[in-house]
Amino acid sequence: MRNRSKWQSLPTEAINPKSLAMDQASTEEIINLMIQEDRKTIAAVQRERERIAIGADLITHSFKSGGRLVFVGAGTSGRLGVLEAAEMLPTFGTPPRLVQAILAGGRDAFFQPREGVEDNFEEGGRAVGRLRLTGKDVLIGVSASGTTQFVRGALTRARRTGVKIIFVTCWPGTELQTFVDVIIAPAVGPEVIAGSTRLKAGSATKMVLNMLTTISMVHIGKTYGNLMVDMQTGSEQRRDRARGIITMATGLDFDAAGALLRRARWNVKAAIVMEKTGDTYAKALARLKRAGNSVRNAIGEDVEPRLRASLTR
Repeated sequence: MRNRSKWQSLPTEAINPKSLAMDQASTEEIINLMIQEDRKTIAAVQRERERIAIGADLITHSFKSGGRLVFVGAGTSGRLGVLEAAEMLPTFGTPPRLVQAILAGGRDAFFQPREGVEDNFEEGGRAVGRLRLTGKDVLIGVSASGTTQFVRGALTRARRTGVKIIFVTCWPGTELQTFVDVIIAPAVGPEVIAGSTRLKAGSATKMVLNMLTTISMVHIGKTYGNLMVDMQTGSEQRRDRARGIITMATGLDFDAAGALLRRARWNVKAAIVMEKTGDTYAKALARLKRAGNSVRNAIGEDVEPRLRASLTR
């Protein structure tokens, strides 16, 4: 009998032969099974590294040109895009408009799934249209199956604006190969629970999105070495982390680092520049601006030797 389902032939819907008796397995057996299957995720992402590099460079160029990054997705894929966008502000101090996310069904769908919204091609287009994307921007469509109509509608509308499009999916056979600028398609194989793409597909997608955002943020000067020097410092935990960063970058003790940060209005980058150059807060900001907001370029000093020495103490 011929299969008429347009989904059951997708790799994300396939039956995993290693988990056929999963409902009879012990807790330990399920853990071992999931660990064995998750190992395939890293290998699948590694095979996409060249495309990930192309995507990261597209995003970096966009940021340097004054563009934005926008994720669009539905269900698990959409929530991963929202999570990625939400983490940029506290980790890298980005303005809210720089990295955004569209989730089918809106914000409420993050916690309460809205059935059927992922099938609405037209609404995907309307959602993207409201952002008024330009040729400077990058849109990342996220769809584990590669078939989500909401995402396809968004990509179709965005294509008219000249925006660069990255498509992240776990279906390497998608026909969108010629429609987008770069496709990143880690082939993770069937899930231990058939069709549950929050598992290996979700993990692979999260890894890819982590790489795309982290690489581009590093390339626009959001780190000094591997230190988060553009992080927000609104909580006591983050202020404590900021003091530690200043200590590692400058050699000041913890109390002196705190005093410096207060003079720098809790701007970690400015604090490092002030300590290394003797600049006032205003002059440190001006120096950073001239250096493309890179601490390394602003002070002309490599932090790696200091950080490496700290590891041997």
